[in-house]
Amino acid sequence: MNIILSNNSDVPIYQQIVDQIREAVIKGELMQGTLMPSIRNLAKDLKISVITTKRAYDELEHEGLLVTMAGKGTFVAPSNIEMLREARLKEIEQHLEKATVLAKSIGLEKSSLEEMLKVIFEEVDV
Repeated sequence: MNIILSNNSDVPIYQQIVDQIREAVIKGELMQGTLMPSIRNLAKDLKISVITTKRAYDELEHEGLLVTMAGKGTFVAPSNIEMLREARLKEIEQHLEKATVLAKSIGLEKSSLEEMLKVIFEEVDV
């Protein structure tokens, strides 16, 4: 697992960890049952406080993405992946609806909006 942190970001460090682990789970890069690094090891690898790492893991457990088993470790939880994906799809629909309303307000043709989306989709590298 490769987590990249930015000290220049307005997003808190723990939230950067949460976001990147969540994305990895949604994309299938972290499969259910995958053993996660211990809180201490992740903190050491990222050169951050154990408290910050614990806060990120706690948040992910609260969301149902991770589960901790005493004496065994922290694992990617089963099942909630589809629910997360559905929430993301709803978020995408909301953004597209806003873009559509804005486009219609200036008289932009549907084909022009589709072309803009196509170009943006091709340019964005995640």
